Amino acid sequence: MTALAEQTQVHTRLLKFTLEADDSRAYWQRMNGAGAPTPQEAFEGYWFGARSMLRVEMMLRTLGDRFARFPQALAVLHNWPGMPAHTRAVICHWHIQLTDPVYRAFTGGYLLQRREGLRHEITRDLVIAWLDQMWPGRWTPVTRRKFASNLCTSAHSAGLLASPRDPRPLAFPRVEDDALTYLLYLLRSVQMRGTPLDNPYLASVGLTGPHLEDRLRALPALAFRRQSDLVDFGWRHPDLRAWSAATHGAQT
Repeated sequence: MTALAEQTQVHTRLLKFTLEADDSRAYWQRMNGAGAPTPQEAFEGYWFGARSMLRVEMMLRTLGDRFARFPQALAVLHNWPGMPAHTRAVICHWHIQLTDPVYRAFTGGYLLQRREGLRHEITRDLVIAWLDQMWPGRWTPVTRRKFASNLCTSAHSAGLLASPRDPRPLAFPRVEDDALTYLLYLLRSVQMRGTPLDNPYLASVGLTGPHLEDRLRALPALAFRRQSDLVDFGWRHPDLRAWSAATHGAQT
């Protein structure tokens, strides 16, 4: 079985579809393990409201890339009752990070660098300049502007920016224990750069250092211990789906 891995190839899917937590929930609710839906099925069933067939086709491709490539995660999301809106948003944020290296570099790198430099806001022009610095000459000025806008829109939807307009203050979203546990069990099965305690997924939401370790020690699904450089997560469940079954009930 091929191991899951974070995506490293740069693409531009965020130009057409941003974080969109409500549409993501509509997708999760209808994905019950019965196989990949057809665009016609989603279109005729108004999965995403009154969208055109072309739009529905694009949404299914993008949402499939973000979620269906992680089958256990999708099954857990399908069976997660009463998920709060802020948890839905941060989970969508992490899945975009996993599947979009530009968004991952933006939210898990650039925004953190701004904080470390005591610059607690950004503008779209700064993001445009960052894109040109990171990938010089890769996109036209028009595409860079659109990319910068959609990066900011997604980060605002995730709770990483406090305003949708310039200047945009940096923020951290609310991350409840269930959301944090979901991420840890998901990352346990994913090949990624970084370590379980130091990676862009946790850092992007403000979970680093002693604060992160305090949160980990309090999680019922872990028996986290650290002694000097030795770290033991003490997983209480074999995988993400087993944690969800114990927490949210039987899986379908």
